[in-house]
Amino acid sequence: MSMHAKTDSEVTSQTASSPTRSPRRPVYFVQSPSRDSHDGEKTTNSFHSTPVLSPTGSPGRHSRNSSSTRFSGSLRPGSRKASQQLQPSKHGKEFDAIEEEGLIDDEHRRGIPRRCYFLAFVVGFFVLFSFFALVLWAAAKPQKPDIIMRSISFDEFVVNAGADASGVATEMVTMNATIRFNFRNRGTFFGVHVSSTPLDLAYTELTLASGNIKKFYQKRKGHRLVSVNLQGRGVPLYGGGVNWSSQNGKLTAPVPLNLNFTVKAKAYVLGKLVKPKFHRKISCAIVYKPTKVNVPISLKNSCTVE
Repeated sequence: MSMHAKTDSEVTSQTASSPTRSPRRPVYFVQSPSRDSHDGEKTTNSFHSTPVLSPTGSPGRHSRNSSSTRFSGSLRPGSRKASQQLQPSKHGKEFDAIEEEGLIDDEHRRGIPRRCYFLAFVVGFFVLFSFFALVLWAAAKPQKPDIIMRSISFDEFVVNAGADASGVATEMVTMNATIRFNFRNRGTFFGVHVSSTPLDLAYTELTLASGNIKKFYQKRKGHRLVSVNLQGRGVPLYGGGVNWSSQNGKLTAPVPLNLNFTVKAKAYVLGKLVKPKFHRKISCAIVYKPTKVNVPISLKNSCTVE
């Protein structure tokens, strides 16, 4: 009897101490994205400590629970990926703002030189061109042409009594003379176009004969002999030649004369942009001698060239 009672007490104690096992349903915790990371860590820990699926769970509940488990596991609030995906990064905004400002600054920096390219090119071109033209002009200016007076010959020098266009009686002069001189272009890299003012052969202030140089072109480092014919027909003296001695219209005494003219030379070094001009003024003191008609008279020591 005692052994049986002991057995019953042992059985009763064992039954009371060991609870009745009954099937439990698994508990799932789904953390919403709005909670902070600390709560998410606790939920994650409790989530991992809970069994995923009970052996006695129904198939439909198993599929829903597994899908929710995958979803909650992929977007755990405590994970770094979830925090990066769900919460906007302040550093990202700052980086975007810096990047936009950098693009604006780059466009601004690139835009200013592009606008100034054409202006800088034009200004630089004109500066270089002006400098080049100035160099050419400075190099050409000292290269003035040389003029050497050679001779003058009187083909005719006659004084006759007559009347001017208004009918005033006076002595009239008829003269024909030829002037010769050498023209030399000293330009090393340009030719010149040559002309002149009228060549006036005068007695004091009274012009007796005049002529003009025929325009010509002289190439660089070239020279030529120029001849100019001076003519005067029926020039009234109006008492200017009272000191002249003549016989039968021919002079019997020397007569002092003067010759003045200016030779003009123009060079086109760089088209019409660089065209240096040269003026050489010639003055000659000439003495007519009745014994030297149709004979060249040297002007080597009688003329000055400026």
